Amino acid sequence: MNIPEFSALLCYFLLVLGIGIYFFMKGRKTGGNEKEYFLGGRQMNGWVTALSAGASDMSAWVLMGLPGSIYLYGMGHVWIAIGLLLGTVTAWLKVAPTLRRYSIVAGDAITIPQFLTRRFRTERKGILVISAAVFVLTYCVYTASSLYACGTLFNTVLGMDPRTAMIIASIVIVIYTFLGGFNAVCWTDFFQGLLMLGALMLIPVMAVCMMNSAGFTPVAGTIPENYYNLLSSGKADWKSFSDILSGLGWGLGYFGMPHILIRYFSVRSEKEMRKSQIIGCTWFVLILIATCAVGLIGRKFLGDKLVQPQDANTLIFIDMVREVFYWIGNNLGIITIAAFFAGILLSAILAAAMSTADSQLLASASAFASDLYKPLCRKNASDREMPWAGRIIVLVIAIVAFFIAASPTCQGLMQLVACAWGAFGAAFGPVMLLALFWKRLTYAGAMAGIIAGFAIDALWYAFLSWTAVYEIIPGFIAGTIAAAVISLLTPEPDKEIIDDFEAARKEQD
Repeated sequence: MNIPEFSALLCYFLLVLGIGIYFFMKGRKTGGNEKEYFLGGRQMNGWVTALSAGASDMSAWVLMGLPGSIYLYGMGHVWIAIGLLLGTVTAWLKVAPTLRRYSIVAGDAITIPQFLTRRFRTERKGILVISAAVFVLTYCVYTASSLYACGTLFNTVLGMDPRTAMIIASIVIVIYTFLGGFNAVCWTDFFQGLLMLGALMLIPVMAVCMMNSAGFTPVAGTIPENYYNLLSSGKADWKSFSDILSGLGWGLGYFGMPHILIRYFSVRSEKEMRKSQIIGCTWFVLILIATCAVGLIGRKFLGDKLVQPQDANTLIFIDMVREVFYWIGNNLGIITIAAFFAGILLSAILAAAMSTADSQLLASASAFASDLYKPLCRKNASDREMPWAGRIIVLVIAIVAFFIAASPTCQGLMQLVACAWGAFGAAFGPVMLLALFWKRLTYAGAMAGIIAGFAIDALWYAFLSWTAVYEIIPGFIAGTIAAAVISLLTPEPDKEIIDDFEAARKEQD
């Protein structure tokens, strides 16, 4: 075990646990209720909201999966970053302010299923039940990707058994989410977002400096044909087209990602929202540029070292950090200090994994407690009882996610993320956009859109993945068509619903 690196990772664990305990004690003093635990009382400032949304979005795949993919295949996989950039900028500028206002107009909704139900001024439970089921199922897979990343990190850095590492990570994440709720999750995400950005921007610069030094020995390696070509096959054929289409399709996920959309609910004012938009978009641009730089520079820096075996490419950030800092330590005679700082930067992977996992667990908890437990099981549940109902589902999903991540059939980090991202984007993306910007949408249309989007996404993944087209695209199209057609075939919304729609379109606090 590398003691300096282990010490840095341990310090990081203690920090996030401390944040969870702080907000738990604060909640006990103020008598924290359902809205406080699941939404922070709608009192998040612009900086925390922006970095929390970004960190909860950019899970460990931004330090492992995406740069590893670019390292292996080249510029043809940069289209994923371009798609993500277009999606998040559109979400921040168009969706975020409208959704914040509309969630308040719609009976002060605190979850996505609750918003979609109250938007139509109905007591029907169909959307609540269907959405909660999709949440729990999909978040089990999504959370598994974060635990898988933690297992890989601890196994590579400390030689620890991956399953043991996953158990430790699960316990830490569950404890601070369990205790502190939305406030703890957002504040840990804030610090994790800063750490991720700093680490990703620093490493490619330091790697270039090291390569240009006199003592650097180039690593043997061959650059694949068309590596620097945006057309992955080097010509305009189906492979290039499908890579571009699928890469851009990743951007559609932002319109249906519950743990990101819920951040927009929590901003305390229109002024803070505008601040969040600037900070969030800037952070995201810098993160994606740095991620692509890690992949491309890493190919020169590490050569063919991580081409084999399968999934070795996901270790690119870890290897670059260790190579750079141990080179510095050996040259300056400060190997222990350098190893400790390497551990701090490697904590960025923990930050990415944990910031996403905690957000997913909390979104699942709020959906279960507010959308299933209270309306269907205990209508008179107290404010103190609701957070505890959510805490139970946090524990259940964490356990299921662990078994998915630890399974021998697990297909790896990027595949887990792609699967969950596509399911959420296809199920909720079309319905959320139509709910915010099309007054003719009906309750039946929204239900049809969720079901059709999720079903087509799952079926495409199961039977048509050989087409090389990311399943979110046909799923998103199917959800849009189903929601629009069923809405046009059912009676128009009542005047009160239209009035709410118009009110949400106006800027107000």
